[in-house]
Amino acid sequence: MYRAGSFVAQHITPVSEDQVQPNGVDLTLDAILEQVESGRIGREGKTIGERRALDVSDPVTETYHLEPGGYVLQYAETVHIPEGHVGYIYPRSSLMRNSCMLNTAVWDAGYEGKGEGLLQVHHPIELERGARVAQIVLAEATHDDTYDGSYQGERTE
Repeated sequence: MYRAGSFVAQHITPVSEDQVQPNGVDLTLDAILEQVESGRIGREGKTIGERRALDVSDPVTETYHLEPGGYVLQYAETVHIPEGHVGYIYPRSSLMRNSCMLNTAVWDAGYEGKGEGLLQVHHPIELERGARVAQIVLAEATHDDTYDGSYQGERTE
């Protein structure tokens, strides 16, 4: 069963009242990166290719102007997935209505950090830092362990 937005909000920081939705919490844009070197995923490990942060096109409004392509979108909020739950992140419909898609993975119980997703841009778009771009929902789930992988605590220092 999916949890109410008020429950999800207890596991997101910072969070404002307007981010809390009936079934989840909106996540906002912190930064956009572009991968500039190849990565590698093998049987015995992974290497994330080097990435560089994009500069905002308009420093006054902190707006990114993105051309079609793939980007790494970093969220501004710290997410904590509580025990007994699993997290899913979905794009806000306004992204899809502007020919963009946000892809994410399963967020396991015990994960804590400021995650990221793959932003696919199919038509030029402007995104302002702090704009609500995704919604996280939590579902009750049984699990054998809690997350203790290499992304634990990412960007929280």
